[in-house]
Amino acid sequence: MATDSRYPIACEPATLSIEGQEYSLPVIEGSEGERAIDISGLRAETGHITLDHGYGNTGSCESAITFIDGDKGILHYRGIPIEEFAEGPSFIEVAYLLIFGHLPSDDEYNAFSKDMTRFANIDEVMKYHFEGFPRSAPPMAILSAMINALSCFHPELHELDDEAQFRQAAANLMSKIRTIAAYAFRQSRGLPYMYPDPALRYVPNFMHMMFSQPYEQYICADVIRKALNLILILHADHEQNCSTSTVRIVGSSGANLFASCASGVCALWGPLHGGANVEVLNMLEQIHEGNITPEEYLELAKDKDSKVRLMGFGHRVYKNFDPRAQMLQKIAEELLPQLNVNDPLLNIARKLEEIALSDPYFVDRKLYPNVDFYSGIILRALGIPTNMFTVIFAIGRLPGWIAHWWEQNQTGGNKISRPRQIYTGHTGQHYIPPEQRV
Repeated sequence: MATDSRYPIACEPATLSIEGQEYSLPVIEGSEGERAIDISGLRAETGHITLDHGYGNTGSCESAITFIDGDKGILHYRGIPIEEFAEGPSFIEVAYLLIFGHLPSDDEYNAFSKDMTRFANIDEVMKYHFEGFPRSAPPMAILSAMINALSCFHPELHELDDEAQFRQAAANLMSKIRTIAAYAFRQSRGLPYMYPDPALRYVPNFMHMMFSQPYEQYICADVIRKALNLILILHADHEQNCSTSTVRIVGSSGANLFASCASGVCALWGPLHGGANVEVLNMLEQIHEGNITPEEYLELAKDKDSKVRLMGFGHRVYKNFDPRAQMLQKIAEELLPQLNVNDPLLNIARKLEEIALSDPYFVDRKLYPNVDFYSGIILRALGIPTNMFTVIFAIGRLPGWIAHWWEQNQTGGNKISRPRQIYTGHTGQHYIPPEQRV
């Protein structure tokens, strides 16, 4: 049996046969029973590498933060089922759990909250940076640039060698991302910036900075706070997704927390990642403006020869119902009637969901509504403009990025990420001087 001090559970090794030569590879087992073949010494021993487009079958690290079982529809934060966060906890409590590994005591929670209140304002000089962007600038571009700029204003947080200093950096970034996001929105509308209100909690404070006016403060209704709080919690981490892996890769070079998280924003900006809920709203608008019925649209989606795609259904990881989607479905049913929302796009979404969940074509292929389907509907009902959807996603995902950056930082023997490749280009080429080129 293979033994390796790095892994708590040792298993019988795997045997790899290449051109008649056999190699023994360690097999490790995680705390939830998932297994992996350790190929870290493969190239050195065999001269071969593995090829895995998109890294769908490659484990890039060991992590104690989040566990997913896509076949069973399971998502755990630090061992706690995601369903247990449906009622009660604040986003800050869950963020603390992810970042520091345990639920906070009253004293820890109050101290962290006090730090976030203290750090909520950005340096006044940073306002000039906002003014340098055109009003049409994508909010995600501004968010990434301004998070990077934060490192210029907090050089004392570049080197985080102890937990107390890291705690300060985490609170600083968690707090300021709301302010930056709200200011990006206000700048795009030509509205005056609203300072954070120290009397407000995390979500109501963000909504205040988004929607208050100098002459009238926005009051965040509890049903709105609850809905947005849950959206942030459900986006807080999702294992080694594209943006989190990007944060880890950038962080592996020794880049500071601000730079690493700014890179995560850029990865999240892509329509295949954080922009998926925007695509859902675009689909609903196409159906509405094209006077297509939901039934007709779903028939087109089933036609392989059509270019119509059903957005917001199915997931690369979950082959069952996305547990986050089920939780958002419930909050949507609670929220929309209370807000008296009469939106034709929301009515279309409800009908699409109803038909797809009863259609064998979609059920057999396990194409259930995912988190992006419901989050877009809820954010629209809250009055959040579509170009801010991915920004909300980034605010929610920030605790996960911070947690993974710190976990990697604290792992002994950490190496800079450097994937290999299979070269498929020309061979035997030579430089030809300009005068000899045809």
